[in-house]
Order: sequence, then structure tokens, then C-alpha cells
Amino acid sequence: MSNDAATAEAAGTTEAAPAPEPIPHGLGASLPPADARAKTEGTFPYAADLWAEGLLWAAVLRSPHAHARIVSIDTSHAREMPGVRAVVTHEDVPGTPLHGRGSRADRPVFASEVVRHHGEPIAAVAADHPDTARMAAAAVIVEYEVLEPVTDPERAFEAEPLHPDGNLVRHIPLRHGDPEAAGEVVVEGLYRIGRQDPAPIGAEAGLAVPRPDGGVELYLASTDPHGDRDTAAACYSLSPEQVKVVVTGVPGATADREDQGFQLPLGLLALKTGCPVKLTATREESFLGHVHRHPTLLRYRHHADAEGRVVKVEAQILLDAGAYADTSSDALAAAVAFACGPYVVPNAFIEGWAVRTNNPPSGHVRGEGAMQVCAAYEAQMDKIAKKLGLDPAEVRLRNVLATGDVLPTGQTVTCPAPVAELLQAVRDCPLPALPKDTPEDEWLLPGGPEGAGEPGAVRRGVGYGIGMVHMLGAEGADEVSTATVKVQDGVATVLCAAVETGQGFTTLARQIVQETLGVDEVHVAPVDTDQPPAGPGCRGRHTWVSGGAVERAAKMVRTQLLQPLAHQFGMSTELLQIADGKITSYDGVLSTTVAEALEGKELWATAQCRPHPTEPLDESGQGDAFVGMSFCAIRAVVDVDIEIGSVRVVELAVAQDVGRVLNPAQLTARIEAGVTQGVGIALTENLRTPRGLIRHPDLTGYALPTALDAPDIRIVKLVEERDVVAPFGAKAVSAVPVVASPAAVASAVRAATGRPVNRLPVRPQAAVVTGN
Repeated sequence: MSNDAATAEAAGTTEAAPAPEPIPHGLGASLPPADARAKTEGTFPYAADLWAEGLLWAAVLRSPHAHARIVSIDTSHAREMPGVRAVVTHEDVPGTPLHGRGSRADRPVFASEVVRHHGEPIAAVAADHPDTARMAAAAVIVEYEVLEPVTDPERAFEAEPLHPDGNLVRHIPLRHGDPEAAGEVVVEGLYRIGRQDPAPIGAEAGLAVPRPDGGVELYLASTDPHGDRDTAAACYSLSPEQVKVVVTGVPGATADREDQGFQLPLGLLALKTGCPVKLTATREESFLGHVHRHPTLLRYRHHADAEGRVVKVEAQILLDAGAYADTSSDALAAAVAFACGPYVVPNAFIEGWAVRTNNPPSGHVRGEGAMQVCAAYEAQMDKIAKKLGLDPAEVRLRNVLATGDVLPTGQTVTCPAPVAELLQAVRDCPLPALPKDTPEDEWLLPGGPEGAGEPGAVRRGVGYGIGMVHMLGAEGADEVSTATVKVQDGVATVLCAAVETGQGFTTLARQIVQETLGVDEVHVAPVDTDQPPAGPGCRGRHTWVSGGAVERAAKMVRTQLLQPLAHQFGMSTELLQIADGKITSYDGVLSTTVAEALEGKELWATAQCRPHPTEPLDESGQGDAFVGMSFCAIRAVVDVDIEIGSVRVVELAVAQDVGRVLNPAQLTARIEAGVTQGVGIALTENLRTPRGLIRHPDLTGYALPTALDAPDIRIVKLVEERDVVAPFGAKAVSAVPVVASPAAVASAVRAATGRPVNRLPVRPQAAVVTGN
């Protein structure tokens, strides 16, 4: 007891205990994640931690070549090794993969006649020890006839077909307006975007367990469990009911997380051995197996009038799909549709292609398609400003999109599009202090205090990036999610197959139920494919469709709860409200607690959310292909050592339209994470693949930004203009900062150096200024 407390007690008085802080509750509160404690204490159920009785270990043999013909595969030595229980190749795959959601079924489980990329699976082994499995996989003898790889996507048009479906995945020609239109000012540019790896935190891992009915259960960190189930069932020649996918704890996902090159072999090995089989991929295997961001080549020509207003945009966009199509069709649609950016462009003529090569496969990564074109069209806006002697922000303001404007696809923007407001907010934000004003912060200079550069060689640059992304699927994708809400003994449970990938869905679901039903304790059930489908966890779609399904189900339960009370007092349920755990009527006659009203009752309801349909782009690139869009403006401030080309991002000021803030802390974290990922794309992240071979497939050779690389991120404005067609009016927030921040950083480097900076990540030689 403290001296003050003892004195008060001796005097016969007691100090009032401080009131406990209120627990965050409902929408708009910063409710902490439900899994935060488990992750902090190390008890979160990651797939790499799973165990089963009689467990076997798996290993996958992958191709060392980017392109080769398989002459023969000899598994006899591997099969004869002590402890080896099974070896499987393409001959052991009984079925054919179905096409996945938004992708084409062109990828085999194992290569059979031809290897099409470095790291493609050839065989898989199950053994009683992980070292035995790896040695047995290495003992599989494969005779290759090495072929010349096609690694330049421009060569793919004339090269021999790399796949039975040919080298062209998709071609989209967009035609909008007058092809003869011309401007007084013309600027051109050729831009290249490198290959980014999603580098998921946590090992990619999985466990397959055979079932008594001849089926199999797959325990995976899947972001699309029903899609993975259907693909696996088709490969194994089983019915979907015989395959169950149970989602384990997902460490985090900014892309399609798990490589099907080990998902599918796991099930085959479990079915063949009759034992549980586990595989934990090394970081090298992850780099070799999972999809990456599409490397992209972009050619642009902008026409503008003397005032800087864009008259016409002409562009050619070439996406490197790698060896297989995957989601390249979707990425190309986004790239072509958003090729002009969030600007009013009366005339646009875009040619977009996605082609197969012998490079590693590309697929869904946050901001797919939109990120690549943003870097190019923002560079073009900088060139227009420079040619006309105008402020770069002012040129952008003269062209920005607003609600009611028409995209080059012919689709009218009906959602809130406060692009001008966002840009003005970051432009008017005070600039950070110069390093020379604070000599003790010399370490903040590019290269640090021990760097090779001199403070006198440092130049500061300010640049802008405005990004846009679509939410949900596109081009006719059936976006639907189902959720069930149950309430028993005053505790609510949400059942929904929406996977928590770090976007905060489970926290949002709890907040929705708290808000709607006034119940404090809400649990979200684990996800598996026994539940109705909710679709993949990408583009922040679960905020919309799955959150919408939870809201509808909770409202149905709310009606069940209130109807008896309303009937008792002769009024409709609309005249009753739930707030702060109490049910009250408009006139104050009825007042009771939610707990009392729920006593002895078990209520439940199931509901679906399906946004309005979209349509595919037609032969001219026209169509209402998107449900909703989100926008973000970023101002980057960088310091560049123009002698050695080192770049330090000093600050990124962000303004974003979010529709409605549902969880302030969660929203801030998502924006900051997206911005930081964009910094990596801008400056360090480039997976090098000379002749199609991944060089340095590890986190030593692939430079992710660290805490020391993360800049100050200042969120200067969040525009809460609700989208009336979205549940709660909220928009997904994590993808669009990834799209805008690389363009903003490149723009700032351009301003500091006067160099064109036409490649991402920015190479040091591109930031060196000679003759100074």
C-alpha cells in the first residue's frame, strides 16, 4: 500500500478508484484483433506447427532449368531408400485441375513432358523424417534436354508455343473517343516494372490427412479454401465432398499465399500412403514456387493542350505472365482499364497483352495491374508539367476524375471519387524539415553517417502519386459471400468462410455483431469448406461482401430478438433501438437489457451478400467491368545523394477516400503497411531472373524494406464519403496505397535529380547526376 493510501485510510477516508477505461465496442471503435494475444504469446495455430499421429514428411523435387524437355524420370533409387513411403510424379495424378477463380487451368501438378519454369515441381516424396524426404527427392534422377528459354515477353509473340494454349494469354484493345485527336504538347515514355515477390511472413506449410471415406483433409493457410478444395478434388478425381480444406492461422497475405505445387502433392501423398503428410517449405522453395507480381513493359504517349489538360493517351502494356496464365487475365483488365489513371481523358487508345514466357509464374499480388500503370501515367504527368513549366500538382489538379466522369472503358464513376480533395490535402501539407536544419540527425542522410556520400551532394525532391484500384472481382465475376450469426446464452458466434489474412475481417465481424445486437462477447468460428463459400481474401473484398453478409444475418437475428417485445407493446420493431446493451422504445415505455431479452433463447440466421453484377470488357475494351473503386493521393519527399545514387524516403503524406472508418487503428495500420510495401517496390524489391533462373532466392538477395527503411508516414486526410452501394459505405483501404506510393517516390526522385527515372525499382545509376 502506498504512503498516500495508508494516510487516507488512517484518516477514515478512501480515495475513489480510477474508473476503468471503456472497452472498445462496435463500428467506429479501435477494437483490438482477437488473435493479437495468441500471436504475441506464440500460441497462434500456424500450419508449420501442426502435428498428427503417424506423421510423414514431404519434399518436392523442382526443376533446375527454366525450359527443358523431360526425357526420363527414374524414381527407383528414391523408392528404395529406407524410410521412404511414397514417391509420386505426373503418372500418379488421376485427374486434371479445374480452372480456379479468375484463372485458367493451364498449370499441371507435376511437369510431365516439358519444364516451363525454374522450380516447377517434378516429383514429391513422403518419408518418416524430413531429412530422409529431402534426400529421397534429390535421389530422383531426371534426364533433361535443356531448351532455350523465352524470357523476353516481346519475343513471346514470335517464339514457338511454350504451352498447348499458345503464348498469348489475353489481348485487350481499348478504343475510346477520337483516334485523330491531338494536343499541342506531346510527351512519350518507355517504362519497366520489375518482378516483386510477395515474400509472405511465416513459412508456407500444409498438412494432409486421409479420411475413412477415401477422401482427404488439407490443413492450409489458404486464402480461398473453396477454390483450393475444388482444384484438389479435380486433381484427385474425388468429389468436392470428399475433400475438406481447413484454414489454419494465416501469418499474413498480400498475394495468393500458398503454392499449389506443394498443396496438391500433399494430398496425393496422403492418399497414397494412408498417413498424414506434412510439408514446410523453405524460403528458397517459396521463391521458386509461388506467384510474383507481373513484370511489365509500358510505352506511353500523352497529348495535352497548352494548359496541361490531357487530350489523348496512347499506350501499349505488356505483362509477363511467366510460365502459366493464373490470374494474368484479371491483372491485364485492371492495367488496361486504369491505364490513364484517375484523370479525365476524352480519348484513349490502349493495347494490352499478357504473354507466357519461361520466367517464374506471375499472379495475384496486391494492386495487380493498377500499380504498374500508375508508375507510368504519373511519370507522364510529370513530363507534361516539366514541358509546360507548370507545378506537377497543379497539372494533376486540372485533370483529376470526379464522381460522374467516364472512364476510358465507358463506365461512369458512380462511387465517391474525391480525387481533387485528396491531392489538395497532400499538396498543402507542410513539408518536413531539411536535414541541415538538425545537424545531430546526420544519420538521416542517404547512406548514413558512415556512407560514401557527402552532405553537399544531397538533393531533396517532392513528388506525387495518385492511384486507383477496383474492389471485388471484375468482368462478370460472381461476388457472393454467406454468413451465419448465432446467439446463445448471451454469446454470439459468426460462421463465415472469409479467411482472415491480416485485413481485419474477424475484428470487423465482431464489431458488426456488437453494433447490431448489442452483444459484447462475439466469437468468429474457424474456417473450413464445410461452411458455404465466401470467396478469396483479395482486394479487400471481405469488408464488402462478407461484412455485408454478416450484417444482414445479424439484422435478421435482431428482428427475431425484437419481434416479441414489439408485439407485446403493440409497436413495430423499427420503433425499437439497441444501444449500450439496452433495448429502448422511441417513447421510453420499453426499456430492458439485451441480456434479459436473450435469456433462455437461441437465435440464428443465415444471409448472403451479392453486389450488383458486372460485365466483361468487350472487343473495344468497353463495359461496366467494376463494382466500386478506391482512390489515394500521396506526396513523397526524398533525399537523394546525386553522386552515388542512394535514396532516402523522408516522408510520405497520404490522403485517401475510405468511405467510412470502421476501425481507426486497424485502418491506419493497413494504410501504413501498404505505403511501406510500396517503398520496397520503388527502391529495393526486384527478383532477378537471368535466363529465367531465380538468382538468390532468399531474403539476403531479395531486399525487403526494414524498419530502418520505413519513412515517416503522415495520414493527412481520410475522406469519409460513404459509397451508398457498399455495406456500411466503407471501402477497402490496403491496396491503393501500394499502387500510389511507388509512383510518388519515383516522382520525387525525378524532381530531385532531373533524371527521367523510368524503371522500378529505382536503380542507383538512375539517380546519379553527372557534371555537378
